[in-house]
Amino acid sequence: MNTLKRLALSLAAALFAGFAQAQDLPHLRAGMLATGTVGWEAAVIKGNKLDEANGFVLDIQDYADNPATRIAFEGGEADVIVADWIWVARMRAEGRNYVFIPYSRAVGGLVVKDDSGIKALPDLKGKKIGIAGGPLDKSWLILRAYAEQEYGFDLAAETEQVFGAPPLIFKAGLEGETAGAINFWHFLAKMKAKGMHDLISVSEAAEALGLDPDTPLLGYVLKGDYVASNPEVAEGLARASRAAKELLKSDDAAWEGLRERMGAADEAEFEALREGYRDGIPSGAPVDEAAADRFLQLMAELGGAELVGKATTLPEGVFLTLE
Repeated sequence: MNTLKRLALSLAAALFAGFAQAQDLPHLRAGMLATGTVGWEAAVIKGNKLDEANGFVLDIQDYADNPATRIAFEGGEADVIVADWIWVARMRAEGRNYVFIPYSRAVGGLVVKDDSGIKALPDLKGKKIGIAGGPLDKSWLILRAYAEQEYGFDLAAETEQVFGAPPLIFKAGLEGETAGAINFWHFLAKMKAKGMHDLISVSEAAEALGLDPDTPLLGYVLKGDYVASNPEVAEGLARASRAAKELLKSDDAAWEGLRERMGAADEAEFEALREGYRDGIPSGAPVDEAAADRFLQLMAELGGAELVGKATTLPEGVFLTLE
């Protein structure tokens, strides 16, 4: 047998072995927003086979919106979704054994146009604020509490709120239809790349309120029963997520394959999105549960049962501890 044939057979054997190994691994069905930023991390995990390297195969299932992912998760069509831990706390208070693995601490803020002349929150008196996420948006609630504490200014009563989908708030802010805008972090990154800036970030407001701005708000959510039956998959997901973040944090080349998915209109937007994602990477330290409890109590005070349900204090077991 000549050398070329032996090389071809060896390569075929290696590919077959790798395929067989992947076929033997447990599959984790992930319900994700088709246009969500978590898709960036998932693409890096799949593209670099970080799932298989950590003992599982990630199967990505795209959904149109967050309610659809939650329905799929609750109905058993997805094993994991991304949600905020306030929702997990609410579910646990209702007796549902859901657990949270931190994914991102990226939060938004309130942005205004560079030439607006607005220097502080009271300058928005009588003006319109565009808000994505609705009246119970957590960024909006934190900024309301901050305005009251720092300025004695009732942000809700003294301004006109315009609620809408993130793309609409994006457009209204850039075109000057609203004096300020509160939006999801990746839309804000694009807005800041086009002549807007933070009047106040949620991180700054949270810190002033005595909260911990390093508490990751978003995370991977699994059912406790699934984790008990598949601890190696839960641990593998956490490791794969950390490995993907390390790549995205330190290697600009890792972002090149994500350009189309990110939807950046130009290089400035692309760089703003990249740096915004990097800023939101959690430290990896255990969540300060006392700080999380203070945050939840503030959300309960401002948003009431409509936001937190029965979870007026942090239920035990929200944050999953992994090796």
